[in-house]
Amino acid sequence: MKTEAVKRFVQKELNGWWIISMVGAAVILLPILFVFFTLFQEPNENWFHMKEYLLKNYILNTFTLVIFTGIVSAFLGVTLAWIVAAYDFPLKNFFKWGLMLPLAIPPYIAAYTYKAMLGYTGVVQTTLRNKFDYQIDAELLSISSLRGAVFIFAFFLFPYVYIITKSFLENQSSSYIENARVLGRKPVTIFFKVVLPLSRPAIVGGIVLVIYEVLSDYGLTSYFGIHTITTAIFQTWFAMYDVQTAMRLAAWLMVIIVGLFFLERLLRQRRRYNVNNKSRPLTPMKLKGFSAFGAFMYCFGVFLIGFFIPFIQLISWAKLTFAKVWDDSFITLLYQTVYVAIISTFLILIFAVIVANVSRKHTPFSFILSKIVTSGYSIPGAIVAIGVLAVFITLDKWLAPLYSQMGLGNAPLILSMSLGMLIVGYAIRFMATGFNAIEVGFEKVGTKYTEASRILGNGITKTFFKVDLPLIKGALASGFILTFVEITKELPLVLLLRPFNFDTLATKTYQYANDEQIYEASITSLMIIGISVLSVIVFQIIDRKKVKQ
Repeated sequence: MKTEAVKRFVQKELNGWWIISMVGAAVILLPILFVFFTLFQEPNENWFHMKEYLLKNYILNTFTLVIFTGIVSAFLGVTLAWIVAAYDFPLKNFFKWGLMLPLAIPPYIAAYTYKAMLGYTGVVQTTLRNKFDYQIDAELLSISSLRGAVFIFAFFLFPYVYIITKSFLENQSSSYIENARVLGRKPVTIFFKVVLPLSRPAIVGGIVLVIYEVLSDYGLTSYFGIHTITTAIFQTWFAMYDVQTAMRLAAWLMVIIVGLFFLERLLRQRRRYNVNNKSRPLTPMKLKGFSAFGAFMYCFGVFLIGFFIPFIQLISWAKLTFAKVWDDSFITLLYQTVYVAIISTFLILIFAVIVANVSRKHTPFSFILSKIVTSGYSIPGAIVAIGVLAVFITLDKWLAPLYSQMGLGNAPLILSMSLGMLIVGYAIRFMATGFNAIEVGFEKVGTKYTEASRILGNGITKTFFKVDLPLIKGALASGFILTFVEITKELPLVLLLRPFNFDTLATKTYQYANDEQIYEASITSLMIIGISVLSVIVFQIIDRKKVKQ
């Protein structure tokens, strides 16, 4: 009888965790479904006008950006990963983490910085005129174009490909590469015949992340005047006040993203990659002479363009405008950014822990649940924002009688003008960052301690707080840092969902740049970059501790 009581108690606890997980998954899925079902509604006149005259150009520009950015990012990421993983050359240990730093600068900040630097009154042309008495053709340095957008996206997003590919090469492919070396194969042959085929899954995974970022972007493309599907969503919403057409555009963008996802999965299914998970780390070859110099200069050049030059330029501008920008309103701006980011991050981690703990059973249902929870990260912020807004407006309509009884008017917008809407948007968009970090933590810990606690009669909740939670503290810290940084950098979602007169560092940077106050935008940009750089440093410290252990 006592055993049966314990089983019922444990099952009751488990059901509670499942219910919370399913409610959270429904909250994430509902806004996405709201957007998708717009495709089946009757379109209005604005949609027909856009479809006739504008949509083709939007789609063409979007696919051009995606294809060329993917190609250039893949080239930079894969070649740099191969050089750093397979060879030893001067300052290699610095470049191992230094080449991650371009991710600390959001593409929209890089776009503002490089456009100002390369403009007629920028440091490049001014130096050429005043120091060398040389007048360069301004068109050669103009980056307000598709070509310039590809340049910015590629140099500031390639670390997605670099990080994933480098990790794969260092930890998974050593035996194959070293066997090829023993057989006398040249480095170029090894790269094309061994490295590329083996690391194709890692490369594709990195490119997909780059594509998601390009499709999500609004700051860079709007500043450069490039018409994409994402910029069209904003223009339809803000300029035409047509939420229905904006939702329809968001729905078609979501269809494109889902199509890319299934295409990537299909390509992976058709190939088999047998890799030894227990392979020892790759032993780097020592480079000498011109080869060492060439590897150093290539890494150094990419580091300069992707991080050092814009970072130093922002510091220079910040010195000129510090007294003007750093005031009480800036402190309020910083407080609002940190405040909403911390609240959102804590909510994300709480829910991510619940779902990750439930998903440890590895049932088909838990697999589906985990995919739903992480689906928001692959969907651009503009789509998430429109879906969340649609849900909250619908809720306000349903609650209108209650509002009226409370004396708030006949049809006020209470929920859809609140900070809660922005927090929900953040939670949907970045749930994957917290969940993935915690899931990895659970996988490393395993289940033996949990099972021992359950055998001793402890329920799932007590076991979690007494056993599991202390063991995944590192994963929680990693998840917190990752999620906090992503929220701080996010622009499209917060532009659409923020309450009236509520700004963050990202929105203020965008406003400054949009008003051509580039120097003033430098301080807010540096704050965002500083938070991101700090996350890279923390992760390097965590990695070193893992290596020592």
